[in-house]
Amino acid sequence: MLKNAILSTTTEHLPKTADQLVKEIHEQFPTIAEKVIVEALIELQNEGKLQFAPKQALSHDFIHFLETNAALWYWVTFAVVIAATASVFAIPEGAYPFVALRYVLGAIFILWLPGYAFIKALYPTELPFRSPNRNLDMIERIVLSFGMSLALVPIVGLLLNYTPWGIRLTPITLSLTALTLAFATAAVVREYQLSRTPPMT
Repeated sequence: MLKNAILSTTTEHLPKTADQLVKEIHEQFPTIAEKVIVEALIELQNEGKLQFAPKQALSHDFIHFLETNAALWYWVTFAVVIAATASVFAIPEGAYPFVALRYVLGAIFILWLPGYAFIKALYPTELPFRSPNRNLDMIERIVLSFGMSLALVPIVGLLLNYTPWGIRLTPITLSLTALTLAFATAAVVREYQLSRTPPMT
């Protein structure tokens, strides 16, 4: 019965990856463990009833992935981080009204971006808990991003307190810049790897 359900799902729903197929079957049969479903997939492949395209290795195609809409969030994050960092050093404290831009970018830089990049690196495609719709998933990401930022920024400050640089504006700004860009880069690499998951044929 399980194998028949797998074969019918591949023809009716046309899942693009093995992971998608496993999730769809698991939704149909919640009592069946994903490990059992994977074993059934392997048996079907050995029987010649199901074939998987070979996995494509990471290559220069990553550059092309960065040019797609899927990586747009990465470039927006990168641009905001650079703009916020530049505003800290380029806009003096009393330069009204330009200092307002510094405050806005600084708030986004501290309260949103570190947590967003971290959550994106951990869960590039979807959160570990299921949401009834995509809008709720986005709200959950926003809330988690704020919460994680409020956790990461004090940790960075605590670590800097034990370094020769101390808790000053320049070390904190550069540390958060490096941390956020590192998490964002890790996230976009993971997204690319997941996009290269072998499709089923």
